[in-house]
Amino acid sequence: MAPPRDPYGRLVANAGLFRALAQDGGYQSLHVLSHPGSADTQSLRAELGLVDAEPPEVTVGPLFGTAAATAAGALLYGQPYLTEPAWARRHGGGDDAYSIVGSIFAFASAPHREQMLMSLLAPVWPWDALVCSSTSLRTTVQAAIDEWEDVLRGRLGAADAQRYRLPRPQLPVIPFGTAVGAVASAASDAEARHTMRADLGIPDQAVMIYHLARLSPYDKAFPQPMLRAVQRAQQQCGARLHLVLAGWFPDGEQGRRRYDEAIATYCPDVPVTILDGNDPDFIRRCWAAADVFLLLSDTILETFGQALIEAMAAGLPLVVSDWDGYRDIVRDGLDGYLIPTLGAPPGPLGRSLALMELLGDVNYAQYGGATAAHTAVDVDAAAQALARLADDPEHRRRLGGAGAERARQEFDWRVVAGQYQLLFADLAERRQALAPTIAELASRRLSPLRDDPFRTFAALPSSVLGDDTLLRPGRVDADAWAPRVELDEVHPGLRGDADEARAVLAYIAERGQCRLADVTALFPPRRRPFVRMTIMWLAKSGALSWTAE
Repeated sequence: MAPPRDPYGRLVANAGLFRALAQDGGYQSLHVLSHPGSADTQSLRAELGLVDAEPPEVTVGPLFGTAAATAAGALLYGQPYLTEPAWARRHGGGDDAYSIVGSIFAFASAPHREQMLMSLLAPVWPWDALVCSSTSLRTTVQAAIDEWEDVLRGRLGAADAQRYRLPRPQLPVIPFGTAVGAVASAASDAEARHTMRADLGIPDQAVMIYHLARLSPYDKAFPQPMLRAVQRAQQQCGARLHLVLAGWFPDGEQGRRRYDEAIATYCPDVPVTILDGNDPDFIRRCWAAADVFLLLSDTILETFGQALIEAMAAGLPLVVSDWDGYRDIVRDGLDGYLIPTLGAPPGPLGRSLALMELLGDVNYAQYGGATAAHTAVDVDAAAQALARLADDPEHRRRLGGAGAERARQEFDWRVVAGQYQLLFADLAERRQALAPTIAELASRRLSPLRDDPFRTFAALPSSVLGDDTLLRPGRVDADAWAPRVELDEVHPGLRGDADEARAVLAYIAERGQCRLADVTALFPPRRRPFVRMTIMWLAKSGALSWTAE
């Protein structure tokens, strides 16, 4: 949970949420599930910011272990792909053992959309949830689920839409959060403001416009509207402007070259500085040095806008596109300005783009980039908003103060973590109320696509070991089962130990032949599955026979 290099908002958001729940959730214990060897208690406590020897106690378990989740009542799963955790839940404790809470951060990548929608074919129920980061994302996801359901009904010949519906998870809207106090403290550092502006060559009287985002046209925003708006604002206002771009280039040197070319062409009269967005010191000092925050996103890959709530916490007025989750954050005219956007109409060219992605002719970045390239942002409106803010310091302070207060009330991680705790409680009530009425729907233990291989492929062998299978000593050496070569020792965890093997052989040798059920009855119930596999291994070695004389 340390800040990753070239960070994506979902990674930062997950880390912040986990820390907030650990530090302020009031829990006595936390169970962290992960791949074996990928985490340990000491490092997790450090990453969660927990003080040694103080609650909560942190334990680590296997990624799809169900015991801890059953005890807790909820599994917070930081992704939208619920197939694996849903089937693991059924296998471990049953569909109503606990609630699964996933998160949807983006919905633009077709393979990811498909993977998320396919997970609704797993045993996911109304006591589960997929948290959406914005109202527009929830609307988009809801429409996709409706259309997917229509497709499935058509495939199954189930015309009754009321009777044949997929059990759906809840789709609550909960925003990302930020450490409001830390950002506000950094923004109020007068010395940092002075030194950063001096380092960047920005005079005290100039207005610094700050843009913090990935520097990518498909991943965040085409830069042309931003650059044109700043250029026009410089022509319209009396203040001197300076644009600072902090971020990183997913496209490397090619991305930097394209930005440099666009800057020189569309913003020739305004100094533009590009800073490394992976340098936390730069970012911290920029909150103090900046006067206005600017981000005109136009990409379908953007759903919320982590940087926006950080800018609000810093007390900056915002000029942002009226886009997806941005309109959930910024109140137009109160915290900043929402700049109108215009999307292209659906039609044959859009369907061609979708088909090209389906066939692999374009990747998700090209798919998203082509969409963003044909999404308009009102450059004139952005320029006017920037010019007004540049010329009126009091207006900047008023909007920035309103935004800072909103950040404290709605976007601090403590507040966001509280919304998750309310969600956990709501899902628990749904689980208790609904599970008994739909228990008959959960008839299978495992996914038919990933079932017990001995069950799935039972038609392949001549016969299958059963309680009435007659077992006799084999015609080969009775000790043939004992490991002699490396291949005799593979997958030992699927069968019993040597003492159990000897006990089985001795019992069958004494009687000459006996039923499997008679042999397994000698062992405790919890060991019987292992004994059956031991018998299979003994039969494989020739130490036991199951065929007629």
